[in-house]
Amino acid sequence: MVIDIGLAFLEGLALIVSPCILPVLPLVLAASVEGGKRRPYGIIIGFVLAFSLFAIVARKLVSLLGIDLDIIKDVSLVLLALFGLVLLSAKLSDKFSAMTQGAANFGNNLASTGGAGLFSGVMIGALIGLVWTPCAGPILAAVLVQVIRQQTDFAGNLIIVSFAIGAGVPMLIIALTGRKIMSRLGFLSRHAEAVRKGFGVLILLSVAYIASGVDVQSRLTSTTQTRGKQPPARVLTLQEGLDKPYAAPEFAGIDAWLNSGPLTMQSLKGKVVLVDFWTYSCINCVRTLPYLTDWDRKYRDQGLVIVGVHSPEFEFEKKFDNVKAAIAQHGIRYPVAQDNRLATWVNFDNRYWPAHYLIDRDGKVVYTHFGEGEYDVTENNIRYLLGLKSATEAVKAETPEFMPGQTPETYLGYARAENFGGKEQVAPNQPTAFRFPASLAENEWALSGKWKVEAEKIISAEKGSSLRLNFRARKVFLVLGTASGKPMHVSIRLNGKDVGGNAGKDAPVGMLTVERNTLYELINQKEPGNGLIEIQSDSPGLEAYAFTFG
Repeated sequence: MVIDIGLAFLEGLALIVSPCILPVLPLVLAASVEGGKRRPYGIIIGFVLAFSLFAIVARKLVSLLGIDLDIIKDVSLVLLALFGLVLLSAKLSDKFSAMTQGAANFGNNLASTGGAGLFSGVMIGALIGLVWTPCAGPILAAVLVQVIRQQTDFAGNLIIVSFAIGAGVPMLIIALTGRKIMSRLGFLSRHAEAVRKGFGVLILLSVAYIASGVDVQSRLTSTTQTRGKQPPARVLTLQEGLDKPYAAPEFAGIDAWLNSGPLTMQSLKGKVVLVDFWTYSCINCVRTLPYLTDWDRKYRDQGLVIVGVHSPEFEFEKKFDNVKAAIAQHGIRYPVAQDNRLATWVNFDNRYWPAHYLIDRDGKVVYTHFGEGEYDVTENNIRYLLGLKSATEAVKAETPEFMPGQTPETYLGYARAENFGGKEQVAPNQPTAFRFPASLAENEWALSGKWKVEAEKIISAEKGSSLRLNFRARKVFLVLGTASGKPMHVSIRLNGKDVGGNAGKDAPVGMLTVERNTLYELINQKEPGNGLIEIQSDSPGLEAYAFTFG
């Protein structure tokens, strides 16, 4: 968040070279010339406050009402043109000054804001900020990208305020410098009316320049907005589409449907369909779910149908109640097909969790993506197939952090186990006594106490049985369950000590209660690095399946 706040401040500073700022500068200079020495500061304070409040409210309203930003920009240009006309007319300027002075006097009577025009400057700056805000256009959009990324409104508001301050600093410098220059030039003071009219003409010319469509701002901010990718065209096209679209395979062998009655590809003709292959204990799948639920919320009424095909990796993921609980946990409202026998998986010739297949209204698969990422491309293609006119910003879910040499996914059952660092010979499906070796190489794991090693999992056979792993990552996840189905308590240690501030969200203070078979976050280090994690069960029956990392 600190980086985002600093970036927003720099983007605000960059506005000084934007043509959109040109209509505002004459207003700042004209208002700063008259009044006391404190008036320029008041103008900038008013500008920052008004811009921040407007942007915060606009963020909510524009999203809620779906207002076209071009309309807002056009209205702001009309208002700026009216300001220019006011400066061109001595009569209108006098009336405007009288109104401003009246507001300033009223404010001074209510609160001791000080003389020398501070409150008057705040009023003028507020008006400038309200009129100028929509003109920020692409730069404001770039800031809103960062705002959306934040997990709280408070963090998002800090970014908006930082951007406003960044925009206000160069204007304050210009206001102070312009005031000093104008106070020393007797010519300007003797020809105040001509100067005011000159400012009016400059405003009108600037409005005409912006209205002409020369979008210098977009060029200045393209790098910030796209983060190194080409921005989607205003008229959408299918990005990274298949060279040879093909008829979507049918759903087959589905054991149960959740959130819907049975569906077929034939019945979905005329809809845009996104098929998502997932399984609920897969961390990569879990990290895609905020995107999917957001797309379902935004586009369901416009013709999008998302179908989650739950294709299990482990036996416990075949249980209806487990899948139902996962759907409730992640707020999934779209249809989910329980593909326990992997029949639909085979029909699609799928090989990955997660995997996305985007199907057009004619029932053709036109785009696929495997694994995490490319959410902007996927949403662009959804909007294109729905016939929507422009791109939008995708919701920002947690971005996985990877480090060079990060520990790979590590399975514990003998069918896929790798990097076992213990000295014992594993006897499949029989309780065996284990002992930790003196040390473990990076990515190696070992056991202590009695464990039963099965094909896809290991099961503790006595109280105090422990599991160690020498990992390299920031976060450590482990798929766990209980053989009895009753809650079990597990303790977590890191590098031989209490986990302290490195505890994962599911194991606060290093204590975890395993209530059902699912994925648990055990460690969340402040920075990625090496670590030795130890997991100890308080009773027999703890099931451990696979480690994953982030």
